[in-house]
Amino acid sequence: MLAAGAALLLPGCASASGQPGATPRSTRRSDSADGADVPADLAVGLPAPAPPTSCPTHPAATAGHPQRWLPCAGTAVALTLDDGPSPEWTERMLGLLDRHQVRATFSLIGRQALAHPGLVTDVVGAGHTIANHTYSHPDLAGLPRSSVEREITRAGDAIERACGRRPTLFRAPGGSWSATVLAQCARDGLRPLDWSVDPRDWSRPGARRIAEVILRQTRPGSIILEHDGGGDRLETYQALSVAIPRLLAAGYTFTTP
Repeated sequence: MLAAGAALLLPGCASASGQPGATPRSTRRSDSADGADVPADLAVGLPAPAPPTSCPTHPAATAGHPQRWLPCAGTAVALTLDDGPSPEWTERMLGLLDRHQVRATFSLIGRQALAHPGLVTDVVGAGHTIANHTYSHPDLAGLPRSSVEREITRAGDAIERACGRRPTLFRAPGGSWSATVLAQCARDGLRPLDWSVDPRDWSRPGARRIAEVILRQTRPGSIILEHDGGGDRLETYQALSVAIPRLLAAGYTFTTP
């Protein structure tokens, strides 16, 4: 029976087509329970997002440099969630994204993927994109080439073992890039991914502050940094519960880099 259950899960993860599949609802917390965690007055007084009517001026992405913006076309923005998978928060984020039909990019830590392979399967099976976020989340900038290579390779191996798919995106922990890190990305065929909107949700500044930064700073082409792992992410969940529908109502669409 266990083997049969595993066989049912794996195709959604390992499919070469990349088509989104539905994660079983039974694995997620109920919508009503999640909604109860969001204060009723959180949205009161928050700024309206800027209308997605024009593209901001920003440097174009170039080969060998981290991507901080999407190619600015229309209304598209990208939401990224780092430091998971987390047994406490990843499924809740998946439920939130599912309710709003939003696709995101999950930057996965290798040792977390190794510990929670079913969550990796859930992320990919729900149609989201995955990125390599190193094996143990060190500051890469001061590490020698051998250590950088080991962190990136071990993470890719762990994620691929979990779901049968190897990431083609890489995000450096803390945005700590170096020539060594970028050279390793090039050797491994990984596209370096950074961000342009950072509410510093990891520091837990409050759900209102996180939502406010997202709504004030997001423009067409923005790549938004959030977290589903690395600690208590209730504030992040609450903020996204307000910010995502506000951005959608303003005319933004969500895509992946």
